Amino acid sequence: MSGLSEPRQLLDDIGLSLVFFTRLRLPSGDFGGRSLADAIWAAPFAGLAVAVIGALVYAIAVALGLAGGPAAALALAATMLVTGCLHEDGFSDIADGFGGGRTREKKLEIMRDSRIGAYGAAALGISLLIRWSALSELAGPGHVFLALLAAHAASRGMFGAFMHLLPPARADGLSANAGTVAFETAAIGAALGAVSLLALGLGGAIVALILLGLLFAAFRSLCLSQIGGQTGDTIGALQQLGEISVLLTASVCLS
Repeated sequence: MSGLSEPRQLLDDIGLSLVFFTRLRLPSGDFGGRSLADAIWAAPFAGLAVAVIGALVYAIAVALGLAGGPAAALALAATMLVTGCLHEDGFSDIADGFGGGRTREKKLEIMRDSRIGAYGAAALGISLLIRWSALSELAGPGHVFLALLAAHAASRGMFGAFMHLLPPARADGLSANAGTVAFETAAIGAALGAVSLLALGLGGAIVALILLGLLFAAFRSLCLSQIGGQTGDTIGALQQLGEISVLLTASVCLS
């Protein structure tokens, strides 16, 4: 965490998070030697960028005369395009591994397989359907932006805490190579994610925060029991579950 108060370090961490968690590219690829574990507090800023792009696509679609349903589908597609389906891939891998593997080793082996199975396809389909239907319920581009902002920033705000509280499930891979997340780094990311929930109003923010807390605790326990820790796939699945929870809350609070 040292040096985080320096403006240059803040920008390096935000830039690293944008490049890692999205397909967006910056003019410079030099992030001052910071690791992903150092910069994970800034993951909500990547969520903000994704939300802006999705909301902009929705607004353009509505301006061109499309109804809310097709506009929501295009917005969802835009968010997936800008992230390269990074978290959707993790979610489907977790569904396949946890659903199809009998032992810890077999679950980890399945999660590493690039092919998608029945559990993964079903989980991905349900995720898309719920997110699309929740966005379709919202009244206009303004509400869609607020919902996307809260969902994408808050779901990514949990990354640091998850990596801090759970050990890597394997000795290699994305999560193991990311490094150790300090408590302060995790706390800042969680705080930024929590603040973003205010886009839903105070009542909506409280409900969403409770839901995310319960989700975090339940998914942490599941990952410990299934594979003994966390991987990059579990972090992607956590984001998807968090996004779904916040969008469902938004469909009630903002519609």
